[in-house]
Amino acid sequence: MDYIDILQEILLYIDKNIREKLSVEKLSSKAGFSPYHFCRVFQWGVGFSIMEYVRKRRLAFAAADLGSGKLIVDIAFDYGYETHTGFTKAFRSHFGFTPEQYRKQSLHEIPKLPILSQTKQYVDGGIVMEPRIIINPEIRIAGFPIKTKTEKGENLIKIPDFWQECMDEGHLNRLHNEAFAKNNSEYGACFPENPENGEFEYVIGIEVKDSFKIPKDYHEYILPKALYAVFTSPPAASANFSSSVQGTWKYIYSEWFPYSGYEFMENAVDFELYDERCQNDTGKVMDIFIPVMKVSKKTEGV
Repeated sequence: MDYIDILQEILLYIDKNIREKLSVEKLSSKAGFSPYHFCRVFQWGVGFSIMEYVRKRRLAFAAADLGSGKLIVDIAFDYGYETHTGFTKAFRSHFGFTPEQYRKQSLHEIPKLPILSQTKQYVDGGIVMEPRIIINPEIRIAGFPIKTKTEKGENLIKIPDFWQECMDEGHLNRLHNEAFAKNNSEYGACFPENPENGEFEYVIGIEVKDSFKIPKDYHEYILPKALYAVFTSPPAASANFSSSVQGTWKYIYSEWFPYSGYEFMENAVDFELYDERCQNDTGKVMDIFIPVMKVSKKTEGV
């Protein structure tokens, strides 16, 4: 079954059990994935972390229930809030109104289920070749981090802007001129997201020579030794390079993973490698390293 079809079934399951206790473990089991892999797939396909989506969906159902005349405190309890105050704070943050204000102005309609096949966004680019499957050794990098999310495509804007900022302000040049710089390659690494809010840390850095101590000006990270699927982006000119990279990521999730027999390896890090192949204005390529493990059993969906 296609990932989008599996995720659509999960969204339907959430709606049918919106007042029940839902967790990452329970929903990933329904999907037939490990929790770690499911977090990544859900974030890609839906645009929210799993539990963030559940919270937003519960608030949408709670908003519809306000038209029933039921006490607000009882609605709060129905959707997992322990206090009227906690519910009001979350409701106002999401809708911009208190439940009392919303009750007077809303049509109180039951929220429609998102149709992922209609709302999923595609980017230009893509890839037609299969990845290399390799064991990559541990890599120590030093560099600069930011926090971002995939919600509303924030990462697609924030990460390219961060690269541009690091180049414009000379951060990358300064890194490459340090004595600990092992080579001229640059890394963009995604460290595991918080399943509660979908936030993850993205690091721009360079590889560090063995035994060198890193100055306090930089953050130090380890890219663990792991089995990786390595994808090379299609050749592109400078103006289209970002779209080519994003298109490769799209291919990984939408076309390769569902039928690959692999899933994300837990406690590992996926990263981008930019080396001498992307220094020219034309024919630029880069590699995306995805830590993988064989699927233990065939995914049957929900």
